[in-house]
Amino acid sequence: MRTLIFLSLISLAFLHGCQPRQGGMAGGGAATDAASRVYVAPGELDEFYAFFSGGFSGQLSVYGLPSGRLLKIIPVFSVDGEKGYGFNEETKPLLETSFGFIPWDDAHHPQLSHTNGIPDGRWVFINGNNTPRIARIDLITFETAEIIEIPNSGGNHSSPYATENTEYILAGTRFSVPFPQQDVPISSYKETFKGVLSFISVDPKTGHMELAFQVLLPAFNYDLARAGKGKSHGWSFYTSYNVEQAHTLLEANASQYDKDFIAAVNWKKAEEYVKAGKAKEMPASYFHNIYDDNSHMATSKEIKTVKVLIPSECPDMVYFLPTPKSPHGVDVDPTGEYIVGAGKLSADMSVHSFSKILEAIENEAFETHIDGIPVLKYEEIVAGIVSSGGLGPLHTEFDDNGHAYTTFFISSEIVKWKVGTWEVVDRAPCYYSVGHLMIPGGDSKKPFGKYMVAMNKITKDRYLPTGPELNHAAQLYDISGDKIQLLLDFPTVGEPHYAQAIPAHLVAPNSKKYFSLEDNVHPHVTKKESDTRVVREGNVVRVYMTTIRSHFAPDNIEGIRVGDKVYFHVTNLEQDWDVPHGFAVMGAHNAELLIMPGQTETLLWEPDRPGVFPFYCTDFCSALHQEMQGYARVSTKGSDTPLKWWVGKQE
Repeated sequence: MRTLIFLSLISLAFLHGCQPRQGGMAGGGAATDAASRVYVAPGELDEFYAFFSGGFSGQLSVYGLPSGRLLKIIPVFSVDGEKGYGFNEETKPLLETSFGFIPWDDAHHPQLSHTNGIPDGRWVFINGNNTPRIARIDLITFETAEIIEIPNSGGNHSSPYATENTEYILAGTRFSVPFPQQDVPISSYKETFKGVLSFISVDPKTGHMELAFQVLLPAFNYDLARAGKGKSHGWSFYTSYNVEQAHTLLEANASQYDKDFIAAVNWKKAEEYVKAGKAKEMPASYFHNIYDDNSHMATSKEIKTVKVLIPSECPDMVYFLPTPKSPHGVDVDPTGEYIVGAGKLSADMSVHSFSKILEAIENEAFETHIDGIPVLKYEEIVAGIVSSGGLGPLHTEFDDNGHAYTTFFISSEIVKWKVGTWEVVDRAPCYYSVGHLMIPGGDSKKPFGKYMVAMNKITKDRYLPTGPELNHAAQLYDISGDKIQLLLDFPTVGEPHYAQAIPAHLVAPNSKKYFSLEDNVHPHVTKKESDTRVVREGNVVRVYMTTIRSHFAPDNIEGIRVGDKVYFHVTNLEQDWDVPHGFAVMGAHNAELLIMPGQTETLLWEPDRPGVFPFYCTDFCSALHQEMQGYARVSTKGSDTPLKWWVGKQE
């Protein structure tokens, strides 16, 4: 009898183990089919680049889709010892702020540049949330090209969203702060705190950013944003919560009213007010940092003023749209007609009509005014309600067939619904607690569709355990058919909040293979080995060094003293693709250098003891990589050891 029971239990366990764990898939055949759809054979390339925010890592990660393979980590807001970013003298200025050198930030929302409302493959922008900043990554080099700080802001969360032709990058403050910043009691929140929306203009040729103007709003929390497109081009939309203007225990005190707001800003009208001189020139302090690909150096400039528009003095510029409580995401459909507001405390989602918004404005269908800003009547602007039956709606993106897809954090699922009829047509589970989702081009006028990626906060039982913390996860779905099908899980770097993807053919052909040595105008470049040298200027020693497979020049240096500041200016003479060289010296307090072909980088070394210290190439470059090394002799402070250097033979 015991044997029969035992065998029955084994049979049940076996049958249970064969049940599908993944939405839209059943049995081994389906799993095999899913594997074939994400398989990129050796020598073949992915269809899409996907750019994932690194969250608390401060960086931007690049993956291939559908494979889920990690291609690169681009350092942006955090120092990176692997690449020397923020450690070498050339990139340190990129991390300068009004608070000084800041080696970390919290990166949340990548945004591809757009032309005519469609991703164009030129740049990716991403926000620094903690010390408010926007960065621009050049997709020719896949390196950070520019970072601009945002004044009068705290928690740069509702950013960096691009307008239809990347005229502006939008940025809103999550935490309202005193305006101007000053020492005031926190209890004076309603009187002295303000929320600020920033409009950063982008040069269409160079990509260079400027803080064009700011809009001063009530002290709400401005959470996320999207720019209008198509018929709503010229407008931008921001979710806000805490319209109660509480400053403590927000989960209770910011939930007194039945609705919060989406702030709708007519930025074309704002431009008119700026041109008419309505903006107030306010004192500020913020840094603008730009990296140049020819000098291979970043420069940093402090700016002291900013233009500020006040809505009560600028009619028809800002309106509030009542929205279900505690909205997180705000998303605009490809036509620009529908604005989706996802209130976290409501299972239903309100979809606003841009046409109805304009009509309500024309008819002055206002519930009230707040600080001179009209609040439109909710029933006058709603196009429809998505009754999804899910819990905790957060974010919505769109495919190329008239469907929308919304994440539900609490019920761990993605719901697919029809734009216009608001009917739920499918749903798929996520593992687990999904935040953002991404469809390639899903925020644009012409989504590329095909795939959808969910970014999940909890991954218990999805991966091998790695101690108390597990990796965050991305899950890749096929959305080309009627049903959502889960294809792949892959772990991600940091805590990805959002991602964007673009067809590889729009980016790959423009990728730089090496920097032209001829165009290198770094002030300490050495373009040929015969020009290498070591120069002393007081206690500053400059080593003008070159690298090429497989040696340094010079590779022996004497006459350095304890207390010297030694600058190794290293130029990589290679003019071939994928041949970087590394440089590291024993006892350096910063990091290595990773020098691309044709590039010059600088490492500052301050030896604190006498001896002979090796330096070497850290990046495998040839069969004789191990032989690529040298020595620096350090003598005592005040020593009369002559300064000399050589390579190959002592001179």
